[in-house]
Amino acid sequence: MKKTFALLKKNKQLTISLILLALIFLVAVFAKQLAPFDPLAADMNKSLTAPNSVNRFGTDKLGRDLLSRIIFGTRTSVGSTIIMVGIIFVLGTFVGILAGFFGGWVDLVIMRIADMMISFPGLVLAIAGVLGPNLVNAVIAITAVSWTKYARLSRSLVLRINESLFMKAALVTGTSNSRLMSNYILPNIFPPMLVTAMTDMGTLMLEIAALSFLGFGAQAPAPEWGLMLNEGRTYLTTAPWLMIYPGLAMVIVVVTFNLLGDSVSDLMETKTG
Repeated sequence: MKKTFALLKKNKQLTISLILLALIFLVAVFAKQLAPFDPLAADMNKSLTAPNSVNRFGTDKLGRDLLSRIIFGTRTSVGSTIIMVGIIFVLGTFVGILAGFFGGWVDLVIMRIADMMISFPGLVLAIAGVLGPNLVNAVIAITAVSWTKYARLSRSLVLRINESLFMKAALVTGTSNSRLMSNYILPNIFPPMLVTAMTDMGTLMLEIAALSFLGFGAQAPAPEWGLMLNEGRTYLTTAPWLMIYPGLAMVIVVVTFNLLGDSVSDLMETKTG
């Protein structure tokens, strides 16, 4: 515990990013208690009301409280991002381990599939369009393309570990493949893979928001930041708060994830250096 406090005291960027992340998670978990109004409750009498003492972030075209929608949007945007990163992390890491450990035709097939998935820049939009416009399909579309990065990284790490002395010694002693992967490979590749996942959180959140903005992700009346930006772009000159506040919320979360990823990456380099 003392070492943890000493580390946080020494690394101010890590401390700040962890505090901000904790606040973001608290907002997402207690959205129902924190939101002053129902995010789906429309009141046309309050349509496009400017920020005031009652509706502190103003209202949208249907008179819905923007602050409440942004608070609930934290749950939607952050939650979907964490789930997606988790799936990509597990899938990509597992597939990469198989490719690097077994090699041969297993490696060839997996890597050719990965090459095919990243050869077409618009594949995410194509998959989202075919599956249909909703948040789940947007997550599936991004996952279908993004796992390749993790597969390539974990494969390269496994290939390096395969040449290490401790791995060769384990092979000589007749250690089973399952134990080699669980006891030797996974513990050694997990830290850099985790750092990569944490660094990618902000980028992948922006990808989900971009699909929602284009109409392939979350659909109305869901409170999702990308969708809210799309709904507010029509009123940019008359009601700029419709884009300013959701955009600001997105910037804060993305910057927090980036700061955390950079801090953990620096920490890992310090330990291995």
